[in-house]
Amino acid sequence: MTLEEGRRVRLAEDVGIGEAVAGESGAVPGAVVGFLSLRAGIEGTVERVDGVLPESREVLEYQRLKALFDDYGHTMPAASRERLEAEIAALEPEWTAHQERGKRVTVRVHWDNGFVLDGTHQDVLTPL
Repeated sequence: MTLEEGRRVRLAEDVGIGEAVAGESGAVPGAVVGFLSLRAGIEGTVERVDGVLPESREVLEYQRLKALFDDYGHTMPAASRERLEAEIAALEPEWTAHQERGKRVTVRVHWDNGFVLDGTHQDVLTPL
């Protein structure tokens, strides 16, 4: 999904915001008084598209090992080359999923209920 400013979106899953809020009123100072969450299904408008989310550790490792294999695999002893091929093969599913998913971004969304959620991962949004 490509997100752009002005696009209407719907929250696909419940999202908890921050941490439990501690209050000074009541019998015990610092006691938990609540937790804010946004319910799945609310709608809003993308105000800003932020940067691309960093790649996972597994994707970065796959890229590193694949480059090593491509550049130096032909010079490695057979046992080392086979071990490297096995490590690359183990990371292949994560790499394939990364390619299918494409680049992921975070956005700032102004929800219709007045809340603004910044740094929202596109994975929890569906376009309208």
